[in-house]
Parts: sequence; structure tokens; C-alpha cells
Amino acid sequence: MRGEGYAAPLPAVRQTRLSLPATSRTLHPAAVDIWTYQSVEYVTVAGEAWLASASEYPRSMRALWESRPWAPSVLPCGRTFDVISMPALFGRRVLDELWASGPGCGPVAAYRGRTLLFVQPGAAARLRRLLAWEEWARDVPPLLCHGRGDAVTVPPVQRMVNSPDSPGLGAGRWIVAPDSREPWLPGASVVLWACVRATREPADRGGQVALPTG
Repeated sequence: MRGEGYAAPLPAVRQTRLSLPATSRTLHPAAVDIWTYQSVEYVTVAGEAWLASASEYPRSMRALWESRPWAPSVLPCGRTFDVISMPALFGRRVLDELWASGPGCGPVAAYRGRTLLFVQPGAAARLRRLLAWEEWARDVPPLLCHGRGDAVTVPPVQRMVNSPDSPGLGAGRWIVAPDSREPWLPGASVVLWACVRATREPADRGGQVALPTG
């Protein structure tokens, strides 16, 4: 028999994400500042399914997230996505270009002082070749292009409220968290276009580099 004041425990409920939409087609940059937006960020169930599909064992990966939602994970590139890793400050400028003048972006994460831009499978190798070939890309800082055969550490599917946000600390965070099974991902040409514009002074950007269609 329970004593007075006893309250039955609430059933476990899977939370829904309070973070930002993941696709470029659902949010205008003026609506929310993605760099200062404060929330408990985590990935939707559909977004988890998309991330898990990168693994050879998606069910095991999702079981791991179910038991340890605040732990970062290592996922292979080349099957579901490639990842372009860039210095945090330059990454911010690239994303600003994608949002302000381009088509937007897909999922984006911050991890240990780097910005991780999720791109189409195969885009990493193509971007690497473009950066080596295009003369006007010489001012782009060195980027880490992770494709087939590489693996990246991604932030937790749920971030603890008091986790650190400082560069180089913590498990990272999602800037734009995955929220669908088929998020839109930019190709190599779009990323290159944004990188070139990000290296230029604001007064020199207008009308000089056409937005590619790929």
C-alpha cells in the first residue's frame, strides 16, 4: 500500500526536437539566428533514421542512441552523405553565404572548433579536385573533405542542457539538425561557390560569381 503523497512515475516519452529545421527550404535566415539560437538541440526520429542509414548496422546504431542519446557517434561517409570540415569562422561565413545568397544548406554540425557541412555522397572527392584545379579557389583555406573510406564524429542526437559550446570542448552540437529521412544536401559546385564568395570582401561579392546549379 502506498503512503499519502505518493505520485506514480510518469511513463517514458520520446521528446520531439526543439531545434532548427534541417532543410534549406523551410527556414529563412532572418527568421532565426542559427549561431545564437539557444535550445536543447536534438535530432528527430526521422533524422535519426537518416543518420543511422550511413552505418552498416543501422539498427544497432539506433539502439545505441536510445541508450546513450548524449554520446557522440562515429559514422562512415560515402553512403548516405559526405562531410566537408572547415575552420569554425570560415564555416560560419560559408553558411552565411549559402543562406543569404544561395539555396541554403542541409544538416550542419559544430565539433571541436570545426564546422561540419553534410553534402551529397561523392561531393567530397569532387570538391577536392575542384579546389586543386580552380585558380580562383586559391584563397580558400584548407578544407577536410571526407568521402568514401572516411569516417566522422557527429554530435549526440540529443544535447544536454548544460553541455559546453566553446570551441574544442564538449561533444559538439547540431547547428542545423537532421529532421527528415531525405534531407536536401548541397553538391560540390554549390559548396565551392559559397567558399569562393566567403573569401571575398562583401563589396566584391556582388555579381561576380554565378550560383551553380549542381
